[in-house]
Amino acid sequence: MSPKESRILAVTAVLAMAFGLSACVPVTAPNDPAPTTPTTTTPINGVVTTISVVGGDPFGVAITPDGTKAYVTNFLTSTVSVIDTATNAVVGSPITVGNRPRRVAITPNGAFAGKAYVTNSDSDTVSVINTATNTVSATIPDGDFPDGVAITPDGTKAYVTNYISGTVSVIDTATDTIAGDPITVGNGPVGIAITPNGTKAYVANDSSNNVSVINTTTNAVTTISVGSGSEVVAITPDGTKAYVTLSSGQVKVINTATDTIAGDPITVGTQPLGVAITPDGTKVFVTNWQDGTVSVITTATGAVSATITVGNNPHGVAITPDGTKAYVANKDSNTVSVIRIA
Repeated sequence: MSPKESRILAVTAVLAMAFGLSACVPVTAPNDPAPTTPTTTTPINGVVTTISVVGGDPFGVAITPDGTKAYVTNFLTSTVSVIDTATNAVVGSPITVGNRPRRVAITPNGAFAGKAYVTNSDSDTVSVINTATNTVSATIPDGDFPDGVAITPDGTKAYVTNYISGTVSVIDTATDTIAGDPITVGNGPVGIAITPNGTKAYVANDSSNNVSVINTTTNAVTTISVGSGSEVVAITPDGTKAYVTLSSGQVKVINTATDTIAGDPITVGTQPLGVAITPDGTKVFVTNWQDGTVSVITTATGAVSATITVGNNPHGVAITPDGTKAYVANKDSNTVSVIRIA
């Protein structure tokens, strides 16, 4: 403030006292900046909060169709934790499942709503959790080392990859029993995703460097070569593309109409192990195990538009149905990172 302005304020104060005016009203000098209120809003693609999970080595994550709960598998303690997405707090006690649970999928709304299917790799079983009561309602014997799991859009079937036996089992969700014989795919199947119309299941085969495509009506299998260490796969909401992570630090895109590779590989972080796509299909979130980061791919350009630091060894990732938040399971931090998307 200039000496002249100081004198003006001093004279103003004297006059106010002389005429009995309130001297409590603040006076702002002509060149002083207007007061501002600091903002604390997390930027888009920023971590909103980090949740300490009740369990060891959080691995897989899935979110209920209404977006109110996130289910997280705890590999080390053989449990599943439930997170209230409104408060981002763990609710209730951990749910005991089979040994070394890996991934989880939840039935959509409809006749078969309200079930979470958990693959237990060391028990060779699948646990079925009633999401209304958070209790295990069934334990299904499965193949050798069940890993990935995906549920058909109508909720009638759950497809489970069996890593060691190189097969996919099909569970009838009405009876929670295995339906038919296992489907032979490639070596070391891990991730699996089903098209929105339910006609195809895409299986990432880690040890045979390809993706198996299952016709869900006939169980016939075709193969797409994708490259080394195909780990997980996710399909866009319109069903036109499948995104497959590779251990080489790349993501390849499959045109689901022709089942051929579309465009060039997309370079992400080191050893990508998880993938999820926003409900509007505009962004792909990829967890990078060795980097402790999440790469965000813009589907329109096929380029990485953001890299987000999360916890140690992030694995599973799931996005809320309204597309506002992503939940990332950080295995070696025993935490879940919540990312603001929009």
